[in-house]
Amino acid sequence: MVQSMRMTAEHVGCGHPDKFADQVADRILDKTLELCGRDRELRSTVRTAIECLAKDNLLMVSGETKWPGSLGSRPDVRALAREVWKDVGYGDDGDELTVIDHVRSQSADIATGGGSGVDAGGAGDQGVMIGYATDETPEMMPREWVLARDMCMRLRELRVNGELPWLKADCKSQVTLDQNGIPTSVIIAAHHSDGLSLEDMGREIIAQVVWPVLGYEFDPERMKVNESGMFLLGGPDGDVRVVVNGTGKFLIGGPTGDAGVVGRKIVVDAYGPRVPVGGGAYSGKDPSKVDRSAAYMARHIAKTVVALKVGGAHECTVTIAYAIGQIQPEMVTAVTETGQDVSGWVQEHFPDLSPLGIIERLELRNPSGWSYYETASFGHYGRAQFPWEAIAEV
Repeated sequence: MVQSMRMTAEHVGCGHPDKFADQVADRILDKTLELCGRDRELRSTVRTAIECLAKDNLLMVSGETKWPGSLGSRPDVRALAREVWKDVGYGDDGDELTVIDHVRSQSADIATGGGSGVDAGGAGDQGVMIGYATDETPEMMPREWVLARDMCMRLRELRVNGELPWLKADCKSQVTLDQNGIPTSVIIAAHHSDGLSLEDMGREIIAQVVWPVLGYEFDPERMKVNESGMFLLGGPDGDVRVVVNGTGKFLIGGPTGDAGVVGRKIVVDAYGPRVPVGGGAYSGKDPSKVDRSAAYMARHIAKTVVALKVGGAHECTVTIAYAIGQIQPEMVTAVTETGQDVSGWVQEHFPDLSPLGIIERLELRNPSGWSYYETASFGHYGRAQFPWEAIAEV
């Protein structure tokens, strides 16, 4: 759709230190569910709220959990963290990572909550969750967000496949579109090994990442480099400014270059800055936490509204609010891009928005064909394997 103003979104790769922290937290959740086997009742008692802080080769894992006492073994937090360390590309030997395991038990007050609470199917906390969808892209996500995400995914592909062997794990991207949805600027930060000039690196990244993701055919004759290292390229819809590693080098990355913390990329995780941020972070939280489950449901509803063109919708924003321990939400609203209120349609077709109802509808305690670990990098929305991305049958 044509936007009324310029739109910008950033994204980060799986080797960004904040994403490392998110992936460790969600790997612990996945493993906890795995240890329950196929026992659905046992899985329903799992509670996790994992927090991580990474700096250099030190990781502190904390938070609150309620792990079933009947589990054959407790998740090995240290081993799981080292698996993620290797998987994101920080090193071949996870033993170089020092892990402090300070995970503790969840407060019993949250579970019981005066007769309601989480164990009765109520919300694990208060909060306001936002869901969004737009028909401007096949993913039903904002175009600037999709382009920024795809550039980070492409950087990872080129690194893992060995096509650009000088690439390392950490990366960031940023894309700006004009009011007509045409790209005007791209910023790439790519962690790399030494020995390559900025211009050579920039040419490779533009030719193999930026231009293919934008859908343009690369012509080196139409590329200019100014004194500050900015590339100016002629695209089919006008010039595009591209900045690759704006400070000249990005040799120190991952948690050595910056600390990583769970939940610090919630705008990247969701829809980008075009859409309001509702609840808290997703990663490390089991689905009894409405920050996660209700946000996924809000997305599921928003996609359904747009797909079915309820109220003529090309865009839809859904808001769901809860009180701690409460079974049904305090508020449910759904509004299209023209301001039309379709909340009544939503409440008619999605009458049970209790945390338990959401968990069962989306099978959030029994992932099949997907994992929470996968959600922790490259966004929680816009990829078909997740059940909340399906269009509801109403």
